[in-house]
Amino acid sequence: MSTSAAPGVAGRADPAAGTRPSRSALAAYAAGSLGTGAFGTLPGLVLAYYLTDSIGVAAALATVLVLVPKVIDVLAYPLIGALTDRASHRSGRRTGLMLGGALALPVLFVATFSAPTGWSTAAAGAWVMGFFLLASLAYSCFQVPYLALPAELTDDPGARVTILAWRVAVLAGTILVVGGGGPALREAAGGGARGYVVMAAAVAVLMLVGMAWSTFGAGRRTVLRADAQIGGLARQYRDGIDALRVTRPFRLLVGVFCLQAVATAVMLAGGQYVATYVLGDEAALTGLFVALIGPALLVMPLWARLAHAHGKVPALTAATVLFTLASLMLVAAGVWPGGWVHVPVALAGIAYAGMQALPMSMLPDATDMDRELGGRRRSGAMSGLWTASETGSMALGPVVVLSLLALGGFRSGGVADQPGAAQWAIVLGFSLVPALLAGASLVLIRALGRAHPRWREPS
Repeated sequence: MSTSAAPGVAGRADPAAGTRPSRSALAAYAAGSLGTGAFGTLPGLVLAYYLTDSIGVAAALATVLVLVPKVIDVLAYPLIGALTDRASHRSGRRTGLMLGGALALPVLFVATFSAPTGWSTAAAGAWVMGFFLLASLAYSCFQVPYLALPAELTDDPGARVTILAWRVAVLAGTILVVGGGGPALREAAGGGARGYVVMAAAVAVLMLVGMAWSTFGAGRRTVLRADAQIGGLARQYRDGIDALRVTRPFRLLVGVFCLQAVATAVMLAGGQYVATYVLGDEAALTGLFVALIGPALLVMPLWARLAHAHGKVPALTAATVLFTLASLMLVAAGVWPGGWVHVPVALAGIAYAGMQALPMSMLPDATDMDRELGGRRRSGAMSGLWTASETGSMALGPVVVLSLLALGGFRSGGVADQPGAAQWAIVLGFSLVPALLAGASLVLIRALGRAHPRWREPS
């Protein structure tokens, strides 16, 4: 890539052109997933269960309490993307919002799981909703600029696969530790209100360490080029939507990622209910999580090699087909529950690693194509839209599960004897629904390969 300025772009040198990030830069960037992985996993895993079984909120009301903060967040993300782009173009750094999010999120995360025990169910539910909203906004202040960084660490598409493989490896490890260890720590602390606070506090420390490391180790990178025509904040707010309209591969990529994010979010949100009401042991969630995430840690380098050897789209297709088949196998848990479910869950975990790393490795390529079409770099705005899409999709996981539970007549408050319809709602939310969503994404993946032929080629 030439370092000369493109039309409409002011001529600051391109320090990342033709280079591959050092191991220290890779480690610093990947460390951010300690924070994003923890926040992306634990609320999706236990927040709905916390509301229905600890506080006693009805499933239908819990759906609203989980969804409302995410709707507000989705509207805020493009603004955060615009703000981080302005900061980057002016100073060459994205650390301001990243640091603010890194400091605020751990505190607000603990507050979310610290609803006063003496309050009414409605008041305690409102507490959770309010602090979850603030925590989600703090998360977005870190996550949006964080997602914009791969395009600025290197312009080499092959190196971006490596960057995202490092990130997803740390992400998978974080999900394993937090998803499996968080509920275990909750139980070790005695469960109940105290258990949730201890769990949240321990995870908050992990968040702070990872996000601070990433902020100072990777967030200070200089942008590839500065834009002389930054434009007003309103224009930048619209940049993400405009990129969605102009750049077809970006539009298709967002669609693929949203469908797959909802699929995995539904499975994550249903895991605690499967452990408690299908396998008959609340603590069985830890085993399910180890089965899901453990294989992902081992196979992550294989997905990167597959993408290098055969192309990103063929590799993503293989991962999606495997996830779909593994999810369908879990339908049988409705008539034959038992330890065998860990096998298809492990297969889904192998696929999950590819479904996470590969779309994110394509995002910087999409921002490059958008820059060629639009004449200026708007990585932050596009990352803001991506994060809004991801957050909205992940929020739908608990919403879908809680809606299925409400339709099935699920009894809140930790009632062990659930109706048969509620049992099947839990099973199908963990199996058939994720399979249908992942299967639907295959149609878009095929179109994605036609829209960006280089994604079908070895890198």
